[in-house]
Amino acid sequence: MPLSEPRFPVVLFDLDGTLVDSSALILESIHHTTEVVLGRRFPDERILALIGGGSPARQLAQLDGDHTDELVRVYGERIDPAYDAVACFDGIVDVIGELRGQGRRLGVVSAKGNATIGRALAGAGLGGLFDVVVGSDATAKHKPDPEPLLHAMSLLGAPAADAAYVGDSPFDAAAARAAGVYAVAVAWGGIHRVEDADVLVQSPRELLDVL
Repeated sequence: MPLSEPRFPVVLFDLDGTLVDSSALILESIHHTTEVVLGRRFPDERILALIGGGSPARQLAQLDGDHTDELVRVYGERIDPAYDAVACFDGIVDVIGELRGQGRRLGVVSAKGNATIGRALAGAGLGGLFDVVVGSDATAKHKPDPEPLLHAMSLLGAPAADAAYVGDSPFDAAAARAAGVYAVAVAWGGIHRVEDADVLVQSPRELLDVL
């Protein structure tokens, strides 16, 4: 039964590590990229710490700023087609469906480009379930800056107080706090550990309790 007054009428989601299980895909793609372009491989821990912190260009520039354009090109060629078959986490589709059934407006705010997000959502069975999608090509600044979240709220015509942002990284929590929206951290992403969110949930079903 729809909620008459949901706590958060707007719920925004990160993509990687939150909706879709892509940590292994991202890690493999960056390893491939640096080996092709730079002839070297970086430790897994260094790469995982970068994921979600801004656009792919910003992340890859931290590995080698002199070859950023080539790194971005090779990375895109490797990872973008793979998102057609990425899987969402168990329980996510049902939770998204329930939130929609309660009359919430839903969005995705991610460091990935809009086209990649669209392919990932379609491949994971989440296509057409979100009212707004804000990727890295939609704003000049990126997480942990609040601009992407504020842009999503502007597109929805909703105040920040009406929104929660669900993510798996410290970048997500920082962006949410800076934007004035409720920060929900998830524990199932397998990439980051988040300690500064408003609440931490262990399973997708728990989202229904905190939202």
